[in-house]
Amino acid sequence: MSHSNVIVRPLTAQDEENWRELWKAYLVFYESSVPEEVYRTTFARLLSPEDHEFHALVAEIDGVPVGIVHYLFHRHCWRVENVCYLQDLYAAPEARGKGVGRALIEAVYAEADRAGAPSVYWLTQEFNHTARQLYDRIGTLTPFIKYQRP
Repeated sequence: MSHSNVIVRPLTAQDEENWRELWKAYLVFYESSVPEEVYRTTFARLLSPEDHEFHALVAEIDGVPVGIVHYLFHRHCWRVENVCYLQDLYAAPEARGKGVGRALIEAVYAEADRAGAPSVYWLTQEFNHTARQLYDRIGTLTPFIKYQRP
């Protein structure tokens, strides 16, 4: 899939170093980090051919990886079909405003369509104003509030 000069393609084993750099920057944005074991395990899961595992796409501009997205298909008690959860979306700062985020989300929409998943959803933090400008154009804000175990 292409969005102007943005190319979106599946993650490959050769992407590990670039993926790690992008995912680490994503985690830093959210003031978080993970141990090395999580990097290794997550990357292996992203490459797994198993349907129940996460999937990943990479956005490139001029052959340089500048964005990533991770997504998962899962069952839903209110539907027969699986739905798609877009967990992580990141565009490098130098690539923002160039259609990277939109291209990655649209690529996930296309994968959901191919898989017969009628819904794609994601979460973001309230303070993520720049990304929310895109999300407001490409998705629908829902009234749900997230809770989690402390």
